[in-house]
Amino acid sequence: MFPRLLLAFITIPLLELYLLFKLGSIVGATTTICLVILTGILGAALAKSQGYSILTRMQEELRLGRPPTDELIEGMLVLAGGVVLLTPGILTDIAGFSLMVPAFRRKVRNGLKKKLAEKAMGNLHPKIHPDNNDDDVIEV
Repeated sequence: MFPRLLLAFITIPLLELYLLFKLGSIVGATTTICLVILTGILGAALAKSQGYSILTRMQEELRLGRPPTDELIEGMLVLAGGVVLLTPGILTDIAGFSLMVPAFRRKVRNGLKKKLAEKAMGNLHPKIHPDNNDDDVIEV
C-alpha cells in the first residue's frame, strides 16, 4: 500500500505541474492562474451546496428512523471532492467536479459500498486451507 501511495504522491503533482505549464503556454500564465483561482472558488461553493443537500437528506433519513449510511458515504465523497478542488491542478479539478455530480457520486458510493461489504464478509469467514482438515470422526 505504501509504495502505491508514494508513487501517487510523486506522479500526480508532477503530472499536474506539467499540465498547468502546458496550459499556461497555450492560454498564458495570467489566464491559467485565474482559472486555478476560479475553480477553487467554484469548487468550494459546489461542495458547500452539495454538503447542505446531503445534510438535509441525512436529517430526513434520521427523522424516518433509518440510518443515513448512503448519505454519510456521499458526504465523505463531497468532502474529498472539495479537498481536491482546492488543490491546484487540472486532473484534481476533474476528479473534484466529478464528485460534485450526484449521479456520478452515487455510482462511486455504490461501488464503495460493494467493496466494503465484500471486505467485511471476507473478514467474517475464515479462509479455508487445504491442510485444514476438519473431517475427524470421534466415535463414542
